[in-house]
Amino acid sequence: MTVLEFFENLMHHIVEVAILVFEFIGVIVIIISGLKGFYFYLRRRPDMKLALAQGLAVGLEFKLCSEILKTVTVRDFKEIATVAGIIALRAALTFLIHWEIKEEKAEEKVEEKTTKE
Repeated sequence: MTVLEFFENLMHHIVEVAILVFEFIGVIVIIISGLKGFYFYLRRRPDMKLALAQGLAVGLEFKLCSEILKTVTVRDFKEIATVAGIIALRAALTFLIHWEIKEEKAEEKVEEKTTKE
C-alpha cells in the first residue's frame, strides 16, 4: 500500500464518519424543532411558525452539508446525478424556508407597529 492509497482510504473513512455525524445532527435538530414548534402551537404562541422554520432551516443546512460531502465518495455518473438532484432539492427547500422566515419577520414588524399605534 502506497502513501497515496493510505491517505485516500483515510480520507474516505473520515468523510463517511463526517457524513453520518452531519446527518445525525440534522435529524436531531429537525426533531427538536418539530417538538418545539408543536409545544409552541399548543401554547398558542405567535412565533410558532418562525421558531419551526428556523429549526428546519438549520437542520436542512446540516443535511445539505452531508450531501455535499457525499460528492467526495461517489464513483460513477449515476451516483453523481442522484446526489446532485438531492442537493438541488435540499437547497431549494432551504431557500424557501429562509424566504418564509424573512416574510414572517416582516409580518411581525408590521404587527408590532400596529400594536404600538
